[in-house]
Amino acid sequence: MSSKIYVGNLPYSVTDDSLRSNFSEFGKVSSAKVMMDRDTGQSKGFGFVEMDSAENAQAAITALNGMSVSGRAIVVNLARPREASKSPGGYSAEGYTRSNRADVGYGTGGFGGGRY
Repeated sequence: MSSKIYVGNLPYSVTDDSLRSNFSEFGKVSSAKVMMDRDTGQSKGFGFVEMDSAENAQAAITALNGMSVSGRAIVVNLARPREASKSPGGYSAEGYTRSNRADVGYGTGGFGGGRY
């Protein structure tokens, strides 16, 4: 069983290889990935490391959390599962629906439509 670790507040100079080498001191690293901005190609300042065992992951978390890297205190903890969003892209499955607010919309007063 592998354990996924979140690593935050990383300096922008950290690469996948340097992240892997820092965590390999605590056990076998299955993967190490620094998240990159797709438009600029620059680091987003966080990444994920996947280790082969929960014991090695906990040892790395205990040792590296709060450690200073290039003047920045990094945050290291177990990664939480990604939460499913209700509506991808900002649109709901119902599409555009009427607002439940009584003071907004057409026919509720005056030339502007809403009462403010």
